[in-house]
Amino acid sequence: MTHSSPLPPVVVIGSGAAGLSAALSLAPLPVMVLSKTASLTAGSTPWAQGGIAAALAEADQPALHAADTVSAGAGLTDGSIAALLAHEGPRAIARLLAQGMPFDRTSDGRLALAREAAHGQARVIHAGGDSTGKHVAATLLAEVASTPSITCCSDSLAVDLILDPHGNSLRGVLILDPTGWRIQPASAVVLASGGMGMAWRETTNPPENTGDGLAMAARARALLADLEFMQFHPTALAVPDSDGSRLPLLTEALRGSGAVLLDRDGVAFMAAEHPLADLAPRDVVARAVGKRAAAGQPVFLDLRPALARDGAGHFPQVLESCRAHGFDPFTAPVPVVPAAHYHMGGVITDHRGRTSLGGLWACGEVACTGVHGANRLASNSLLEALVFGDRVAADITLAAADGRLNREMAIAAVSIPAVRDGAGCRALRDALRALCSRALGLVRDGEGLRAAIDEVARLDQQFSALPRVAPSLADGQAWTEARSLLTLVPLLLASAEHRQESRGAHCRLDHPQPREAFCHRLTVRQGRTPRSAEILPLHGLAGEPSNPAPASTLFPLQSVPRSPA
Repeated sequence: MTHSSPLPPVVVIGSGAAGLSAALSLAPLPVMVLSKTASLTAGSTPWAQGGIAAALAEADQPALHAADTVSAGAGLTDGSIAALLAHEGPRAIARLLAQGMPFDRTSDGRLALAREAAHGQARVIHAGGDSTGKHVAATLLAEVASTPSITCCSDSLAVDLILDPHGNSLRGVLILDPTGWRIQPASAVVLASGGMGMAWRETTNPPENTGDGLAMAARARALLADLEFMQFHPTALAVPDSDGSRLPLLTEALRGSGAVLLDRDGVAFMAAEHPLADLAPRDVVARAVGKRAAAGQPVFLDLRPALARDGAGHFPQVLESCRAHGFDPFTAPVPVVPAAHYHMGGVITDHRGRTSLGGLWACGEVACTGVHGANRLASNSLLEALVFGDRVAADITLAAADGRLNREMAIAAVSIPAVRDGAGCRALRDALRALCSRALGLVRDGEGLRAAIDEVARLDQQFSALPRVAPSLADGQAWTEARSLLTLVPLLLASAEHRQESRGAHCRLDHPQPREAFCHRLTVRQGRTPRSAEILPLHGLAGEPSNPAPASTLFPLQSVPRSPA
């Protein structure tokens, strides 16, 4: 079924690897890419150091990559999605190569493969040593610049999703840009807005990662899952007198190349913590570092074995960060701390990126595909962004060909929210970040989580009492980010309090062991009242309940019917 009338654009929220991959694969459909910052090179992608995992070696197989992914996920990874990701990984790499991605190579011209923590094989490829993310972003943006069907809008803050009168499917996006409020109709919306590391005071994420896309989906009452699982990278550079800005990341590839964690006495301690020592899964390493830091004992990373083995050219970003903060890793180990790094939770999607709301797809860190489970395997994040960005585009393209996308160019009146004072919003944002670091850090307990829930309610009252201001972009961004955190933090706290066990990246001091009763994802939805949470009895790894219900009950895709398998 086809139509001659023009489609509204597909609106892609986010300009990282997931969003740009989707936008490129959607050509020639009209696409509008929104970025909240002045530059399209914002977000986490340019900062990614670890590389991209894919089964490319002769001795490797996608099944082995999938098995490592499942093993790292601590019982919650969806094995079918892990297999899908691993099998489509080599094809995603081939697409990047065709687009001109300058991957590092060996002296005989082969792709250089490295091993990282919890991988059984050397399967991680890099570009420019630890500058892989920068090269991915540059490669994709160069393709976007030569794709006439894509319109990019910087300084365009997506504020809310606009639903149909029944609240079942999307019609557009409410945007704040330098000209003021704008209502943008959309044939489909792709959330590719990245993570929410800036909900914590110590983070490797850039300042724009405040969970805005996830919060928009939450307010639209989309189904979310695994919100309690934030992965803390074990080796962020411990910058003196940090003011809450992004902490420099010291890539896991360093330990894959021989770098060693040392305690204050210069003793390597990871062999006593895990059989894989410094190559143990991230949650294990992060807690080993964190418990020493919490006791006031500094921890150091000795980069010299890695630098001696691979040379300085393999780690340009690491060396630049060390120099910028007065450290010389050639002469002495550098101090490290764990920091919030990657959110395993997000908007529940199926294998095509569809969410529980018709017309809304999600990919990248904002999505919860089920592939990461309770603990992400190193270097799977860029791969997931590339693979699922392409899968989302394929599904939307099919829906467009079948005439199943929204064609409404006009949207009825939309309620415009009141922007609050930017200075007050920034103070509240900082208070929420400190709260998350206390209550939702490497280790949690029920008493701290319940106290934090009460504290968020008080902060919400302060937010509502802030004076209203004219919607400038600066004030609007501060307001949106505080509003996003006030939407999400209650959901994270409720999920973490409900999961009364320790598993993967979620460690409860009052429930220190995993429990079979919790060997499933927690599905959550914002309640009917703001800042409330509903934990739903949907325990399956793809969003299914314990007693299976019809698919339409869980994924009511009224405007985008399911295509044949």
